[in-house]
Amino acid sequence: MPAVGPIFLFTDFGSADIYVGQVKAVLQAEAPTIPVVDLFNDAAPFDIESAAHLLAALAPRLPRGAVTLAVVDPGVGSPRAPIALTADSRWFVGPDNGLVSVLAARARASLCFPVDWLPAPQSVSFHGRDLFAPAAAHIARGSIEMRSRAPRALDVELGGADCARVIYVDHYGNAMTGVRARAIDSAAAVSVAGRRISHARVFCAAAPGELFWYENSLGLLEIAANAASAASLLGIDIGEAIALE
Repeated sequence: MPAVGPIFLFTDFGSADIYVGQVKAVLQAEAPTIPVVDLFNDAAPFDIESAAHLLAALAPRLPRGAVTLAVVDPGVGSPRAPIALTADSRWFVGPDNGLVSVLAARARASLCFPVDWLPAPQSVSFHGRDLFAPAAAHIARGSIEMRSRAPRALDVELGGADCARVIYVDHYGNAMTGVRARAIDSAAAVSVAGRRISHARVFCAAAPGELFWYENSLGLLEIAANAASAASLLGIDIGEAIALE
């Protein structure tokens, strides 16, 4: 079934840099009638595990039939394979380096297919523009039927378990973790950077400047402070380990 939704971008290219525009130029040329949406272009550079857990949290809210160009690719130019993954009726195009493996492990149904054609011209250092963007465009247009290819297993699988570390810090200083919060008792405390942090349901339930953890809008455990930067108060950034008590 060809994709019917827009193309989403999930990359570490940087929203203020030159690379996202080049990718969009290719998508405009290859699929001019299909909307392109910036899902997130500021994933932590080179950090595949954090990006994989963030993408897995964002994926269920994408429309069915959408195609996501997912590129956090520190191994560009290496033998790592280009793939297209369908998971719960959504497509994800990018490198087989673990980036799509968390969402694949959590999906009710998923299949991985090789992207076995190389458009020309092809740079050795920008597969996001020269390989993955054309592939995403053609899948979205329905001009490539990926299901006619033999499915294959992912080469790199991170699994579907939670990631007990900070995977994203927003501009408010809220520290999002890779731990799904729904199964965690509100009486539990989070230990991070030598501090023990209790639960609050929402920001206004904490005193101004008070640290707390809560279930954020993506269903993840997030460490925050009321009207303050939790990251600054704790001195933490992406990659910081947490523990539940």
